Amino acid sequence: MQRYVDERKFAGASVLIARGGQEVYFDARGQRNIARDLDFTRDTVVRLYSMTKPITTLAAMCLIERGMFHLDAPASEFIPAFSDMRSLIKGAERLDQVEPCAVPTIHQLMTHTSGLSYPFNPGVLPRAMDEGDLMFRPAQGNLADMAERVAALPLAFHPGKRWEYSVGIDILGRVIEVVSGQSLDKFLREHILGPLGMTQTAFRVPKATGERFAALYTPLAGDAMALNTARKGDDSLRLADAPGSSPFECTTLFSGGGGLVGTIDDYMQFAEYLRSGMTGQGARIVGPRTLEFMMRNHLPGDIASMGPQSFAEQPMQGMGFGLGGAVVIDPARTRAPSSVGDFSWGGMASTFFWVDRAQDLSVVFFTQLAPSSAYPARPQLKALVQGTLT
Repeated sequence: MQRYVDERKFAGASVLIARGGQEVYFDARGQRNIARDLDFTRDTVVRLYSMTKPITTLAAMCLIERGMFHLDAPASEFIPAFSDMRSLIKGAERLDQVEPCAVPTIHQLMTHTSGLSYPFNPGVLPRAMDEGDLMFRPAQGNLADMAERVAALPLAFHPGKRWEYSVGIDILGRVIEVVSGQSLDKFLREHILGPLGMTQTAFRVPKATGERFAALYTPLAGDAMALNTARKGDDSLRLADAPGSSPFECTTLFSGGGGLVGTIDDYMQFAEYLRSGMTGQGARIVGPRTLEFMMRNHLPGDIASMGPQSFAEQPMQGMGFGLGGAVVIDPARTRAPSSVGDFSWGGMASTFFWVDRAQDLSVVFFTQLAPSSAYPARPQLKALVQGTLT
């Protein structure tokens, strides 16, 4: 971490490691706000971005355990705008080159096999999403309206035929709202964040956070999320989102795919729940068999075998995908030391976590640099941690 700070790759960073349910390491280096000369500390609040996805998926599994819906249910059962689905034909060059297709299922939303996409991916659909700014940003209206706008576009491919990183878990968040009758932020607070004691995690920067909310930086010259046109800038730590004017301080749209902010101790509570199946108070959110089911590979092989053409927060070779996160199925092919069954995911601001139940290990890494593909910090961190184990 100190080397990354010295080389102006990260402004600041922190890492928290627990083994067997006990904290064994914490350190923080650098700054959370360069302009204000504020240190990156243990209570720094960061943008979790896609590390929101496993939390939202766990929330959906709470409802599935209650029999409120099932994984093969079509999205149209909850969002009627998805009823008449079309998919781009193979080799399509225009948005009107489509054919009828099946409606994506809840399972396909969770596993990024739905045919949905992201604006920063390559292709016809991502280009249309980019033009419409379909990014589920914090201040972009509300979740119901954004889900309707996504449903109005064709899918990039027939559901189940490919893997492509997508807004599927944002759509899942809307399903949770429809089924539960609660807004996504309220449902998460009552059923996930509250029981886990994650008091500093929310869709809006919590009140009384003060100057603990970190600034976001980027090495790119333009939009930190515009990966299709990405080019390096003159400043490796250019300010991309500043506290005091951040949309995360006035959130109206609850993005289940990337909208939460929080602290490293809060996220460790979530990681430890995945590892042990019990909250810090000894309660459980879902049954152990449901948790085990979530963290199994739900693809027919690894991600690479499903012809991905998109950005991803993880390697694709040797890596399968569970419900809301990646699963190691062949450590050698991922080219990073790990255990079979490791469950993990990261966020666009280069945050990362993984749970290794074979080693009773939970690791959470925080920084604030977008995009997460800028540097190989994640495999380097995995190698460092694995190298300490006996």
